[in-house]
Amino acid sequence: MTRYVLSLDQGTTSSRAILFADDGGPVAVAQQEFPQIYPKPGWVEHNPEDIWSTQLAVAREALTKAGAVARDVAAIGVTNQRETTIIWDRKTGEPVCNAIVWQCRRTAPMCDALKAGGFDQVLREKTGLVTDAYFSGTKVAWILENVPSARERAERGELAFGTVDTFLLWRLSGGRLHVTDVSNASRTLLFNIRLLDWDDEILAHLKIPRSLLPELRASSAVYGESDPAIFGAAIPLAGDAGDQQAATASSRDTRHPSPVTYCLEGSVFVAGAAVQWLRDGLGIIPSSAGVEALARSVADNGGVYFVPAFVGLGAPYWDSYARGTIVGLTRGATAAHIARAALESIAFQTRDVLEAMERDAGLKLQTLRVDGGAAVNDLLMQFQADLLGVPVQRPKVSE
Repeated sequence: MTRYVLSLDQGTTSSRAILFADDGGPVAVAQQEFPQIYPKPGWVEHNPEDIWSTQLAVAREALTKAGAVARDVAAIGVTNQRETTIIWDRKTGEPVCNAIVWQCRRTAPMCDALKAGGFDQVLREKTGLVTDAYFSGTKVAWILENVPSARERAERGELAFGTVDTFLLWRLSGGRLHVTDVSNASRTLLFNIRLLDWDDEILAHLKIPRSLLPELRASSAVYGESDPAIFGAAIPLAGDAGDQQAATASSRDTRHPSPVTYCLEGSVFVAGAAVQWLRDGLGIIPSSAGVEALARSVADNGGVYFVPAFVGLGAPYWDSYARGTIVGLTRGATAAHIARAALESIAFQTRDVLEAMERDAGLKLQTLRVDGGAAVNDLLMQFQADLLGVPVQRPKVSE
């Protein structure tokens, strides 16, 4: 009998499930978008119930498409948008507020204060991260300070914090598991990457009770089982990794077993989401897939350049207060030029990050390996290869 692995890919704009056969090939895929919430300029939220309901729905849909049932599944693995922060009641499972998304800039003033006090140096030394609103730590502190009774409930041990992986594993297990893996923990600004544990000095400085935090586990391990009521039988929950680390691991030809692996990472805040904005914000394309045809309808960008800093700029600029800009517009500029500039902005931002990585690592990039939705866009991939002057390689399975 064929045995499957069910991969749950919970992303920023959609939830996806892919059922893989025992030969590693995808058998069935299901995906659902869910609402983005923008309460104020620069603020981004998700309803945690939307995250859960869409992820559960696509998991069941993928099984149905393949004609599979729970007993056919050897394990479930979770990969997720990483820094997005959820706090919920341990007894009821009810979130105390909407999830604060990794893109959200509301804690930028808090980060400024940490820098002014010099604590950013402590954070950099212990976590390997810059002090930025991107990461979970200041989001947790914000919730405890601003959601009524949240601090008191947290100090009584009534609440649980997690990134999206932790929230999904908690729900999948029927509330029996409150765990995360090191790849997600390393993006919280609360995790000491040398001790491989939550850092008490940082927790004290941000006034976050340690009891709020999940148990730390390896990325590859059997954490427990799903509640039999969810899929009709218990399935081992046996893998957890943040989306970028999961993608990086999957791009390697060989495996080198190690207790922990350290990497350089550069984060671009808005890439494919710029294309989604063309669809939803401007309405100039019917679907994200339509951007390539529109961009190809002009020979070049016509002097139009797009900086999609909707929620600030990530690496290497780390500017929480930057905002999106389109420059070079003339009377001859069209929607096609803007679409082409949006695609090119992805490649330009990627080049900025890679040049910084080359300087830090003292290495020269030989090949760029890509994956995800944008990787199927031939125009973008060719522009990226030309801009970098190196080959761009795509995987057989883009996701």
